[in-house]
Amino acid sequence: MRSLPKPRLKSLPKSLQRSLQRSLYKLSLAGVLLCCGAAANAQSRPAVLELFTSEGCSSCPPAEAYVGELSQRRDVLALTFHVDYWDDLGWRDRFGLPDAAQRQRGYAKTLRLSSVYTPQVVIDGRADYVGSDRAAIGRALAVERKGSAIALSAHDGEVIVDLSAPAMPAPVCDVVLVSYLRTATSPIGRGENAGRTITEFNIVRSFRNLGRWDGQSRQYRSRLDSLPHDATDVAVLVQSAGQAQIIGAATLALR
Repeated sequence: MRSLPKPRLKSLPKSLQRSLQRSLYKLSLAGVLLCCGAAANAQSRPAVLELFTSEGCSSCPPAEAYVGELSQRRDVLALTFHVDYWDDLGWRDRFGLPDAAQRQRGYAKTLRLSSVYTPQVVIDGRADYVGSDRAAIGRALAVERKGSAIALSAHDGEVIVDLSAPAMPAPVCDVVLVSYLRTATSPIGRGENAGRTITEFNIVRSFRNLGRWDGQSRQYRSRLDSLPHDATDVAVLVQSAGQAQIIGAATLALR
């Protein structure tokens, strides 16, 4: 990139030189403060990987195993949403949620996909991948992400979400609270995976919208006793309205 030419101050009167130098200094200082302010209102965030899966799908166990590996990474928030539309093939998934299938269909609409499938991975609400395609998913996860500053805590029987106003304008977003079970082992008795024992990770047990966020500093609360009894962790997703791009995420272990 070409640099701008430096101003030729020596040819100007000394009083005007000093005035210009003061103006240039103020502009430089303002630029530094602007950059510092932006950094203070943004933070590194994990990539949000959502796996849509089912215990009744024979192609899903490899994707489940990959999520188990990714769940150990600090820069990845991997969540598994168990859909229920495989249940009529001989095995009822005990973690299947009708809302998970609805969320998956929402992504099909947003991403303009012709259909839903398992195992399907959606990263940051922006793009989808076959859940067992480690190479493509690994490349997508390699990019560092910055997001809205989120403080997630638990006090007096409540989960508390604090969002800070960003330095730059933010889109109108939904604040989604997700509860999940860290790990489970499931022996499968019937269906495509009959006879197998599957270890599953970060199994979504519930998710709901806490409200809209318009970019102003705001707090959201939810009762801990409203979460499923088997939830071990919670996550909050800040997602552009209409189930689009995810711009912020944070997690909290409950036990």
